[in-house]
Amino acid sequence: MWQKMWRAAGALPGFTPVARRLVNVDRWLGRVTGGRVVALGMAPSLLLTTTGRRSGLPRSNPLQFVRDGDDLIVIASNWGGEKDPAWSWNLRADPAARVTLDGRDIAVTAAETEGADRDRLWKLIVDQWPGYENYKLRAPHRQLRIFRLKRS
Repeated sequence: MWQKMWRAAGALPGFTPVARRLVNVDRWLGRVTGGRVVALGMAPSLLLTTTGRRSGLPRSNPLQFVRDGDDLIVIASNWGGEKDPAWSWNLRADPAARVTLDGRDIAVTAAETEGADRDRLWKLIVDQWPGYENYKLRAPHRQLRIFRLKRS
């Protein structure tokens, strides 16, 4: 029931500003629960740790994901913002990353998707979280990047 309400709320115009403010709480929650609770437990989520392309330091971000077979799929929506999120630039610079999911730390390698595969994954993502359609409308000047995370 909560997930249905959360999905419906995600399509409301005022959702994004509120949700953006919760990212630090979400990041903390993911860290203290060992990745067992992310996105306040309302959507399938993981904690992605990339290497900062400028700093070289680990950078962790809570993200929703969908499964595609054994792979984890994440989208660089940045809430429909002007620019791609920093984590996506980090993955492009160094595709080796770590995912914390259900209390497990998993080494992954990222690949940006394209073409028919990207189109198919977009449908999977939007089926799970319809709010991504709003993010796409807010960012018409850029294509929201979709990454496939494969276990290393």
